Amino acid sequence: MKILAMDTSTLVMGVALLDDERVLGEVTTNLRKDHSVRLMPTVARLLEELRVAVADLDLIAVASGPGSYTGVRIGVTTAKTLSWSRNLPLVGISSLAVLAMNGLRFRGKVAPLFDARRDRVYTGLFEGTGSGEVRAVKEERVIPLDAWLEELKDEGPILFLGDDVARFRQRIETALGDDAAFGTPPENIPRAACLGRLALARWRREGKGEGMAFTPNYLQLAEAEAKWLSGRRNGKNTE
Repeated sequence: MKILAMDTSTLVMGVALLDDERVLGEVTTNLRKDHSVRLMPTVARLLEELRVAVADLDLIAVASGPGSYTGVRIGVTTAKTLSWSRNLPLVGISSLAVLAMNGLRFRGKVAPLFDARRDRVYTGLFEGTGSGEVRAVKEERVIPLDAWLEELKDEGPILFLGDDVARFRQRIETALGDDAAFGTPPENIPRAACLGRLALARWRREGKGEGMAFTPNYLQLAEAEAKWLSGRRNGKNTE
């Protein structure tokens, strides 16, 4: 089974092609450039170099969020378009779970983390399984950093992963002491190949994709949407 995996949910853009468990090719960039301009050319170039046609694909995998609103939308929209136009099943996987896969072999729990602004983070708590996947042991949420660290104090050793961890590192170390571990630079980058592996495992378990009603998982409303809803609740005309 050939799986095309795409992740544009953060500043990192990743595209990978897998043939079952084998990674045929992968492109990862952390250039902080517009994913909408670069995603499809990267997909086309990777398929061309591997001599794989779109018609040869069996499954589309996409990182479904949380993360950048714009980035998540780009990846999900592109994946849904490919899925619909080629009649391919589509599987969405949590962006946090994808990053947590980099800590699969850590002897403890893993906390992937994205900055959600206003001193909040997108995060969850994961641990490795014997089948080469990660599973959530605390649900994903957007939460103030200090509240999250307080909740983690009795969880034992925790590996924090993500490019955004660096800005919070001192506070994490102060709160958790020796129970806090930190990823290396390569471990802080989500891998599209890991996304593909998680999607394949889920497809094998469930045998079905998302369907065209699939939507991103932002975990919170965009600021403009939140203001609009607040205005509606307060009886203001926001149109």
